[in-house]
Amino acid sequence: MPSSLSAPSTSILQYRHFRFFWCARAASTIALQMQIVAVAWQVYQLTGSAFDLGLVGLVQFIPSIFLVFIVGHIADRYDRRRIAMFCVLLEGTCALTLAIGSAGGWLNKEVIFAVVFMIGVGRAFSMPIMSTLVSALVPPAVLPRAIATFASATQFAVIIGPALGGLLYVFGAGAVYASSCALFFLSSFLISRIRIERPVTAKAPVTMKSLFAGIGFIRSRPAIFGAVSLALFAVLLGGATALLPIYAHDILHTGSVGLGLLRSAPAVGALCIGVYLARHPLKNRIGRTMYIGVGIYGLATVVFAVSHWFLLSLLMLVVLGAADMISVVVRSSFVQLQTPDAMRGRVGAVNSVFVGTSNQLGEFESGVMAAWLGAVPAVVVGGLGTLIVVLLWIRVFPELFNVDRLTPIEDHETASAVQKAA
Repeated sequence: MPSSLSAPSTSILQYRHFRFFWCARAASTIALQMQIVAVAWQVYQLTGSAFDLGLVGLVQFIPSIFLVFIVGHIADRYDRRRIAMFCVLLEGTCALTLAIGSAGGWLNKEVIFAVVFMIGVGRAFSMPIMSTLVSALVPPAVLPRAIATFASATQFAVIIGPALGGLLYVFGAGAVYASSCALFFLSSFLISRIRIERPVTAKAPVTMKSLFAGIGFIRSRPAIFGAVSLALFAVLLGGATALLPIYAHDILHTGSVGLGLLRSAPAVGALCIGVYLARHPLKNRIGRTMYIGVGIYGLATVVFAVSHWFLLSLLMLVVLGAADMISVVVRSSFVQLQTPDAMRGRVGAVNSVFVGTSNQLGEFESGVMAAWLGAVPAVVVGGLGTLIVVLLWIRVFPELFNVDRLTPIEDHETASAVQKAA
């Protein structure tokens, strides 16, 4: 079993601490996905409002906007492993609160939104920090494979989590939240077992320039800026997951179990692509491949929007997830390989707002559009908007389109970038 990060391994999971991290990610994501299903179904049962479903995403998104620069700076100055561990503990405590509230019968819409806000605080820290930890657990030569494997853990969990959440909801929302709490606590324990051989080193004085260095770094590199902004608008416009309770209840006429299957479907496609890319990483035409993936994502969204057949809807969500995974692996590998370790926290925090939290903002956008236009027109508009963004970005960011290979940042570029950020 490898004990050093100096040489690539034939199997990513042979790296012991990466294996702990993989399991921790799987456990926390299963917990989160179970919780998402329960919250969405519970809010829709309480209010019957598409707008309130969208508000769930907005409330979870708000903390990331206000904390983005603080999160990045903390991640670059302190022990990322400990921060991730405590953030997952916070999410577990929130799940415990929802479980107690459901069992006690005092959980209402306002309390759910308050707890979801605290979950958003935890995820504002954990999302960028968890992504930066991957590069500290494997050598750069196998980072694209590690990211694909790490993303596969997420998708594996997204398949199991919603379906399990839907099944457990038969016994009540409290059963779902209690199970989520146990998994969050398990994830925190596994993170505590990780040992990082390349800890964060020098701590430069905090200045306004260094605080906003993540944005400056991304904007100074058109290919990186194009990649993260393309993902932002694709997810923002094409995300229809917030409306799945409406599709399950009103359009496809299935119950909570069907909702769990719909939420799991994108992860099936993503997992298949993730496993493939972990064994066969992309070698060339990286930028072009990312654009194609986002384009397929938009097309699949449109077909899903107009489908009234449950099996076709499931298939389109599978295709949508597979296309999205291509974009995720390319973007994540490219950004991490082109970012110095001393800046990965700040760049990762900005990237998480651009990409990760756009899921929550996209849910709000979908809820508002559905309230105005209806669920089907809202999703159609979003899918078509994604296709338009792809065409525009090819012209605006040709540097991204022309990226051929994934290569690490050079030493002289690393020194220059860190010096400018200080």
